[in-house]
Amino acid sequence: MKMLVVYTYPNHNSLNYAFLQKVIQGSNKNPNIKELQVLDLYEEDFNPLLVFNEQKRRRNMHSDPSIEKYRNQITWADKIVFIYPIWWGRPPAMLLGYIDQLFASNFAYKDKSGLFPEGLLKGKSVVCVSTMKGPTHYPFLWLNNAHKILMKKALFNFVGIKKVKFFEFGNMESPKGNQTKKLDKIYNYFKKINH
Repeated sequence: MKMLVVYTYPNHNSLNYAFLQKVIQGSNKNPNIKELQVLDLYEEDFNPLLVFNEQKRRRNMHSDPSIEKYRNQITWADKIVFIYPIWWGRPPAMLLGYIDQLFASNFAYKDKSGLFPEGLLKGKSVVCVSTMKGPTHYPFLWLNNAHKILMKKALFNFVGIKKVKFFEFGNMESPKGNQTKKLDKIYNYFKKINH
Protein backbone atom coordinates (compact mmCIF):
# COMPACT_ATOMS: atom_id res chain seq x y z
CA MET A 1 0.00 0.00 0.00
CA LYS A 2 1.21 3.50 -0.89
CA MET A 3 -0.01 6.21 1.48
CA LEU A 4 -0.14 9.99 1.15
CA VAL A 5 -0.60 12.06 4.31
CA VAL A 6 -1.88 15.61 3.82
CA TYR A 7 -1.20 17.60 6.98
CA THR A 8 -2.93 20.95 7.48
CA TYR A 9 -1.98 22.88 10.59
CA PRO A 10 0.25 25.97 10.80
CA ASN A 11 2.19 24.95 13.94
CA HIS A 12 4.50 21.99 14.47
CA ASN A 13 4.37 22.47 18.23
CA SER A 14 0.77 21.27 18.35
CA LEU A 15 -1.47 18.31 19.00
CA ASN A 16 -2.22 18.02 15.29
CA TYR A 17 1.51 17.60 14.64
CA ALA A 18 1.61 14.94 17.36
CA PHE A 19 -1.16 13.10 15.47
CA LEU A 20 0.94 13.36 12.30
CA GLN A 21 3.90 11.82 14.12
CA LYS A 22 1.73 8.95 15.38
CA VAL A 23 0.45 8.29 11.84
CA ILE A 24 4.05 8.16 10.58
CA GLN A 25 5.28 6.00 13.48
CA GLY A 26 2.42 3.52 13.18
CA SER A 27 2.77 3.36 9.39
CA ASN A 28 6.52 2.71 9.66
CA LYS A 29 5.75 -0.35 11.82
CA ASN A 30 3.14 -1.65 9.36
CA PRO A 31 4.51 -4.11 6.75
CA ASN A 32 1.43 -3.47 4.57
CA ILE A 33 2.45 0.16 4.00
CA LYS A 34 5.27 -0.02 1.47
CA GLU A 35 5.71 3.71 0.76
CA LEU A 36 4.72 6.88 2.61
CA GLN A 37 4.71 10.52 1.50
CA VAL A 38 3.84 13.49 3.72
CA LEU A 39 2.55 16.77 2.30
CA ASP A 40 2.57 19.59 4.87
CA LEU A 41 0.49 22.27 3.16
CA TYR A 42 1.77 25.13 5.34
CA GLU A 43 5.42 24.08 5.18
CA GLU A 44 4.99 23.60 1.44
CA ASP A 45 3.64 27.18 1.26
CA PHE A 46 0.74 25.83 -0.79
CA ASN A 47 -1.34 28.64 -2.30
CA PRO A 48 -5.02 27.84 -1.61
CA LEU A 49 -6.36 30.77 -3.66
CA LEU A 50 -8.21 30.03 -6.87
CA VAL A 51 -7.28 32.33 -9.74
CA PHE A 52 -9.25 32.30 -12.96
CA ASN A 53 -8.56 34.72 -15.79
CA GLU A 54 -7.77 34.72 -19.52
CA GLN A 55 -4.57 32.74 -18.97
CA LYS A 56 -5.86 30.40 -16.24
CA ARG A 57 -9.28 28.90 -16.86
CA ARG A 58 -11.28 26.72 -14.52
CA ARG A 59 -11.87 24.08 -17.18
CA ASN A 60 -8.08 23.57 -17.43
CA MET A 61 -7.41 22.96 -13.72
CA HIS A 62 -6.93 19.23 -14.35
CA SER A 63 -3.81 20.02 -16.39
CA ASP A 64 -2.48 23.11 -14.54
CA PRO A 65 1.32 22.60 -14.51
CA SER A 66 1.73 24.50 -11.22
CA ILE A 67 -0.07 21.73 -9.29
CA GLU A 68 1.07 18.71 -11.31
CA LYS A 69 3.23 17.51 -8.41
CA TYR A 70 0.15 17.28 -6.16
CA ARG A 71 -1.94 15.51 -8.81
CA ASN A 72 0.86 12.96 -9.18
CA GLN A 73 0.80 12.35 -5.41
CA ILE A 74 -2.93 11.65 -5.47
CA THR A 75 -2.62 9.36 -8.50
CA TRP A 76 0.26 7.50 -6.82
CA ALA A 77 -1.49 6.92 -3.48
CA ASP A 78 -3.70 3.97 -2.61
CA LYS A 79 -4.72 5.61 0.67
CA ILE A 80 -4.91 9.33 1.44
CA VAL A 81 -4.84 10.50 5.05
CA PHE A 82 -5.95 14.02 5.96
CA ILE A 83 -4.94 15.51 9.33
CA TYR A 84 -6.57 18.84 10.20
CA PRO A 85 -8.51 20.78 12.82
CA ILE A 86 -12.21 21.44 12.51
CA TRP A 87 -12.68 25.22 12.59
CA TRP A 88 -16.21 26.64 12.39
CA GLY A 89 -17.57 23.17 11.69
CA ARG A 90 -15.38 22.50 8.67
CA PRO A 91 -11.75 21.93 7.61
CA PRO A 92 -9.41 24.95 7.39
CA ALA A 93 -9.43 27.19 4.31
CA MET A 94 -5.94 25.93 3.41
CA LEU A 95 -7.22 22.36 3.04
CA LEU A 96 -10.38 23.47 1.24
CA GLY A 97 -8.21 25.42 -1.22
CA TYR A 98 -6.16 22.26 -1.86
CA ILE A 99 -9.38 20.33 -2.44
CA ASP A 100 -10.79 23.02 -4.75
CA GLN A 101 -7.73 22.86 -6.98
CA LEU A 102 -6.83 19.16 -6.90
CA PHE A 103 -10.23 17.47 -7.03
CA ALA A 104 -10.95 19.03 -10.40
CA SER A 105 -13.08 17.93 -13.33
CA ASN A 106 -11.28 15.56 -15.73
CA PHE A 107 -8.85 14.55 -12.97
CA ALA A 108 -10.99 13.53 -9.98
CA TYR A 109 -14.30 13.15 -11.83
CA LYS A 110 -15.76 13.37 -15.31
CA ASP A 111 -19.13 14.78 -16.22
CA LYS A 112 -21.42 12.42 -18.10
CA SER A 113 -25.07 12.22 -18.97
CA GLY A 114 -27.25 11.58 -15.95
CA LEU A 115 -27.47 12.93 -12.45
CA PHE A 116 -23.99 12.11 -11.15
CA PRO A 117 -20.53 12.29 -12.73
CA GLU A 118 -18.10 9.41 -13.04
CA GLY A 119 -15.62 9.33 -10.14
CA LEU A 120 -12.09 8.91 -11.46
CA LEU A 121 -10.43 8.11 -8.11
CA LYS A 122 -12.10 4.72 -7.62
CA GLY A 123 -10.17 2.13 -5.63
CA LYS A 124 -8.56 4.64 -3.29
CA SER A 125 -9.46 5.00 0.37
CA VAL A 126 -9.34 7.94 2.77
CA VAL A 127 -8.82 8.46 6.50
CA CYS A 128 -9.68 11.81 8.08
CA VAL A 129 -8.09 12.60 11.45
CA SER A 130 -9.56 15.82 12.82
CA THR A 131 -9.40 17.68 16.10
CA MET A 132 -11.66 20.27 17.65
CA LYS A 133 -11.96 22.35 20.79
CA GLY A 134 -15.63 21.49 21.33
CA PRO A 135 -17.13 18.18 22.40
CA THR A 136 -16.66 15.14 20.16
CA HIS A 137 -20.36 14.95 19.29
CA TYR A 138 -20.71 18.68 18.54
CA PRO A 139 -20.65 18.26 14.72
CA PHE A 140 -23.28 15.52 14.90
CA LEU A 141 -25.65 17.03 17.46
CA TRP A 142 -25.47 20.75 16.61
CA LEU A 143 -24.37 20.77 12.97
CA ASN A 144 -26.34 17.81 11.59
CA ASN A 145 -23.12 15.93 10.85
CA ALA A 146 -22.10 18.62 8.37
CA HIS A 147 -18.37 17.83 8.51
CA LYS A 148 -18.78 14.15 7.59
CA ILE A 149 -21.41 14.90 4.95
CA LEU A 150 -19.14 17.52 3.38
CA MET A 151 -16.09 15.28 3.30
CA LYS A 152 -17.66 11.88 2.56
CA LYS A 153 -20.69 12.57 0.37
CA ALA A 154 -19.98 15.94 -1.24
CA LEU A 155 -16.31 15.22 -1.91
CA PHE A 156 -14.96 11.68 -1.64
CA ASN A 157 -18.00 9.70 -2.83
CA PHE A 158 -18.43 12.24 -5.64
CA VAL A 159 -14.95 11.42 -7.00
CA GLY A 160 -15.37 7.66 -6.61
CA ILE A 161 -13.77 7.09 -3.18
CA LYS A 162 -16.22 4.93 -1.22
CA LYS A 163 -14.08 3.79 1.71
CA VAL A 164 -13.78 6.73 4.14
CA LYS A 165 -12.84 6.43 7.83
CA PHE A 166 -13.22 9.30 10.31
CA PHE A 167 -11.52 10.02 13.61
CA GLU A 168 -13.11 13.17 15.09
CA PHE A 169 -11.42 14.01 18.39
CA GLY A 170 -13.15 16.58 20.57
CA ASN A 171 -12.23 18.43 23.78
CA MET A 172 -8.66 18.68 22.56
CA GLU A 173 -7.87 21.86 24.51
CA SER A 174 -9.15 20.38 27.76
CA PRO A 175 -6.88 18.74 30.36
CA LYS A 176 -9.56 15.99 30.41
CA GLY A 177 -9.36 15.46 26.65
CA ASN A 178 -7.52 12.10 26.91
CA GLN A 179 -5.00 13.28 24.32
CA THR A 180 -2.51 10.47 25.04
CA LYS A 181 -5.19 7.80 24.66
CA LYS A 182 -6.32 9.31 21.35
CA LEU A 183 -2.75 9.55 20.06
CA ASP A 184 -2.25 5.87 20.94
CA LYS A 185 -5.48 4.99 19.11
CA ILE A 186 -4.14 6.59 15.91
CA TYR A 187 -0.75 4.91 16.28
CA ASN A 188 -2.35 1.48 16.73
CA TYR A 189 -4.77 2.00 13.85
CA PHE A 190 -2.00 2.82 11.36
CA LYS A 191 0.23 0.07 12.72
CA LYS A 192 -2.42 -2.54 11.83
CA ILE A 193 -4.38 -1.38 8.76
CA ASN A 194 -4.02 -3.66 5.76
CA HIS A 195 -6.00 -1.91 3.00
